[in-house]
Amino acid sequence: MSKKELIEGVDPNRWRTLFVVAISQLMVVLDSSIVNIAIPSAKVDLHISDANQQWVITAYTLAFGSLLLLGGRIGDFVGRKKVFLIGLVGFAGASALGGIASTQHLLFAARALQGVFGALLAPAALAIISVTFTIPKERAKAFGVIGAISGGGAAIGLILGGTLTEYFSWRWCLGVNVPIALLAFVLATKFVHESKAAGDRSYDIPGVITATAGLFSLTYGFNQAATKGWSNSRTTTFFVAAAVLLIAFIIIESKVANPLMPLRVVKERNRGGSYLGSLVVGAGLFSMFLFLGLYLQVILGYSPLKSGFAFLPFTAGIIVFAGIASQLLPKFGPKPLMVPGLVAAGFGLLFLSRITPETSYVTHVLPALLVMSSGMALVFIPLTSTSLHAVSNHDTGVASAMVNTSQQIGGSLGTALLNTVAATATATYATAHSSLGKMTQPFAMTHGFTVAFKFSAALLFVGAIVLFFFINIGKDSLVESEGVVAH
Repeated sequence: MSKKELIEGVDPNRWRTLFVVAISQLMVVLDSSIVNIAIPSAKVDLHISDANQQWVITAYTLAFGSLLLLGGRIGDFVGRKKVFLIGLVGFAGASALGGIASTQHLLFAARALQGVFGALLAPAALAIISVTFTIPKERAKAFGVIGAISGGGAAIGLILGGTLTEYFSWRWCLGVNVPIALLAFVLATKFVHESKAAGDRSYDIPGVITATAGLFSLTYGFNQAATKGWSNSRTTTFFVAAAVLLIAFIIIESKVANPLMPLRVVKERNRGGSYLGSLVVGAGLFSMFLFLGLYLQVILGYSPLKSGFAFLPFTAGIIVFAGIASQLLPKFGPKPLMVPGLVAAGFGLLFLSRITPETSYVTHVLPALLVMSSGMALVFIPLTSTSLHAVSNHDTGVASAMVNTSQQIGGSLGTALLNTVAATATATYATAHSSLGKMTQPFAMTHGFTVAFKFSAALLFVGAIVLFFFINIGKDSLVESEGVVAH
């Protein structure tokens, strides 16, 4: 340790710590995109129905999103390094279990387990960086690295997923996490220092139970609607249970001393609007990757690798326009970027709804991806800033976690809902157009996808309306968002 580091109390292993955290971050980001490419192959191998295919994504996002806030609290109370190591080992084990899954239900369970350990891993990783880098300029660089991984990792995941699925097996899309997690574990034991939060260390267990059970009931209700119909007694039972549990959650959060989600954080209009907007964006956007991946591979006959490359323009557009957004934000403020951005992304999804089994990628898919990515890039950075508007230091961690939580929960609910919409539209079209013969199925599936894209577009337009009415801060009121990363 140098004399300067000793005086300033700077961790001499801080850059090595960043490397370790970056590895874990890359693994989590890879996992969110790599599996999308593997779904068509996994469906065939494990006989997964169209109605159940959404659980490959939803099982992970639901567990991850609903437990993120709790995961952050556990890391603060038990020790961030300890929880980070547990998260790495658990994530590796869950990935290995998914890689050898012999049934669809075992795969879904493994994906849920990945979400559980990811909810421990992700907040602990960000907290470790926050306490390790004490010099503001260095901390900004560290979180810049994590932000770049969050943006570029998705592209790597799509290419890697396509390569592994095409030349080896879809199972390696999960198995590849094992060596990455074990490498990070070995390095973390040596370079990462332990840290804990001071103060009240009580857990809001009733809040965790009602929130998780309520969200699961709502998601499962959508799944039941896809297989048994919206008016089925089992479907309505799950919807009623979801409403009761989520209302109970809000009541609990207003009464307990140390709530999982302090209502003061979401009551401020700009923060509350940001979380609601993030929820709607997650619902509208996540399912796009599922349905477009199926269209490219099942309908157009793309190989997994070619399908991965087909998504690259979306990622490239996000990276390029995110740079533009970061320059425009201080000049114009958040609302003039976010509202037009969501409208543009919504029109991109409407362009995508024009696809048929006979249209080409270049004329119908590529333009839509470019429009969507340019629009969404104008949303992500300002949304992170507004989510921290006027928040106290005590609530900064919860406020930043709420962005990820609302995106993940929105993604899981949106995927469940839109998968139900697509499955219903597919079945209706196939019945009405049986005269098409062997072409009935591809046209029916594509029709289901296009209906889902229209619903997704509607969700993004709703998000634009929400942000238009809720966000009222200008460019001079933006808070410093250093240390917060949206996934």
